[in-house]
Amino acid sequence: MPDSETGKQGIRIYRRLLGYTLPHWRPFVVAVFATGVIAVSQVAFAALMKPLLDASFVDRDPELISLMPLALVALFVVRGIASYTSVYWMGWVSRMVIKSLRRDMFNHMVRLPIRFFDHTPSGTLLSKLIYNVEQVASAATNAITVLVRDSLTVIGLLAWLFYLNWILASILLVGAPLVAQIISYVNRRFRRYSTRLQNSMGDVTHIAEESIEGQRVVKTFGGEGYERGRFEEANEQNRRFNMKLIATSAASVPVVQTIGASAAAGVIYVGTMESMLEALTVGTFVSFVTAMMMLQGPIKQLTEINAMIQRGIAAAESIFELLDTPAENDTGTLTLGRAEGRIAFRDVHFRYEAEKGMVLHGIDLTIEPGQSVALVGRSGSGKSTLANLLPRFYEPESGTILLDGNDIRDLRLFDLRRQIALVSQHVTLFNDTIAHNIGYGTLADASPEAIEAAAVAAHAMDFIRELPQGLDTVVGENGVLLSGGQRQRLAIARALLKDAPVLILDEATSALDTESERHIQAALEKLMENRTTLVIAHRLSTIEKADRIVVLDEGRIVESGRHHELLQKGGRYARLYELQFNDTPRPVPEEAQAQTA
Repeated sequence: MPDSETGKQGIRIYRRLLGYTLPHWRPFVVAVFATGVIAVSQVAFAALMKPLLDASFVDRDPELISLMPLALVALFVVRGIASYTSVYWMGWVSRMVIKSLRRDMFNHMVRLPIRFFDHTPSGTLLSKLIYNVEQVASAATNAITVLVRDSLTVIGLLAWLFYLNWILASILLVGAPLVAQIISYVNRRFRRYSTRLQNSMGDVTHIAEESIEGQRVVKTFGGEGYERGRFEEANEQNRRFNMKLIATSAASVPVVQTIGASAAAGVIYVGTMESMLEALTVGTFVSFVTAMMMLQGPIKQLTEINAMIQRGIAAAESIFELLDTPAENDTGTLTLGRAEGRIAFRDVHFRYEAEKGMVLHGIDLTIEPGQSVALVGRSGSGKSTLANLLPRFYEPESGTILLDGNDIRDLRLFDLRRQIALVSQHVTLFNDTIAHNIGYGTLADASPEAIEAAAVAAHAMDFIRELPQGLDTVVGENGVLLSGGQRQRLAIARALLKDAPVLILDEATSALDTESERHIQAALEKLMENRTTLVIAHRLSTIEKADRIVVLDEGRIVESGRHHELLQKGGRYARLYELQFNDTPRPVPEEAQAQTA
């Protein structure tokens, strides 16, 4: 991207960033005004040097001599009050900007489609939410404080210098074009390396998060060394990018100061010429030199603050990229009470990525209200994908999915998902109490009696009663304090409490032992009564009683029927069934034999 276009884009991003300060414009204006007072006090101090020296040592004016100490004290009292006001209120605005940005980012993240999370590491998102936002807030608030204070100070001091002697003041500006070129170069370098630094911070967070979450695998398979190596590489890269920023900042400041010092040396040289000394009083010369020296600090600050602004712009670019990512396509307008549960897939095609080809090919499937339909097939055949299309976790490439005759794209997402309960093999629990994990989300208002009844029905109360706080026991991060079977039963209890007309069971009993599975199967059979149920199963023994079994292979429906019918066909399902029982065909149940007879 050309430098001019990069600069324009940076200005657009910074303007958008400053928009987050507008709701807090009153304290922001107070802080900026106080900052202006600080700048004025800087100029006032330099200006006081002239009457202080001329009145005290040249004119020996007793009135001015007595007033000068009081003026200096008053000046620094005003400066102190202004400094406190500026720091406090700008800090207040800064934290409000951080709060608003994080709120907007989090609110948007929970509305992003599943596809986004499939391709974005969670560590990268956490880095944006925590690290990048801090960079942005500094650029939007603290940088403004420095810009206003030091810019006004530079302008005020220059004005005073020109007032004292325009010839000497003009000499100071000789190096200004070179300083501008240096700052322009530093801007580009800071933007480039700030972006890389923030990406590397995402890598550090991602690797650390993976290692923490997968600690059992790391320890079991001796992966400590490998993980240390991965983290060290990301950590070293983060250090290198930080050092490039530090080197750029460290080099730019002395270069700019050297240019300024050279101009100052020229001023002193010209100012001490005999012809110039005749036109300057002692107070004027000392005031000029004082103001000239006081310029060094603000110029240094302005050069350094450039790094903060460029880091903030790079961080804001990544944040606004996230905020501009389209949310889930919730354009539906139809509302729906409690659905009957009639589901129809009409010529549905789907693929995750274009280069990987279709995952589902022309799926046609109708499920009547109250029916239980089991989806079986080898891994990768499309079972879970088909089920994930129903709550619109993904959008089909083509075709239509209907619920009670309504295209699910015409339904509001909230109304659609209110009809569906999901129990997955990957149980998600939150670091909260068991009661809050069962009564989660829209179920938060459920009574304690209803929550306990759901836990009883899911055969979870057996272990809950043995816990120290019962239903009020905190389960730890993702239920780490519970066994796999216990977590699964809590997920089933959550689905029981929701009492939705459509139920998706994705390997719902996969983490249960034989004893628990027997009880849970009974609970699930009761739950499935009068509900449309999609059951995804690898263990075929769990779906023998399904109203219909649909066999998928490479994204196509290859067989469909009841358990005994498919066994008698001797087709794909029969072979899958035999493979699960050591290639020994199991006898057809007596019920099936009777029906066949």
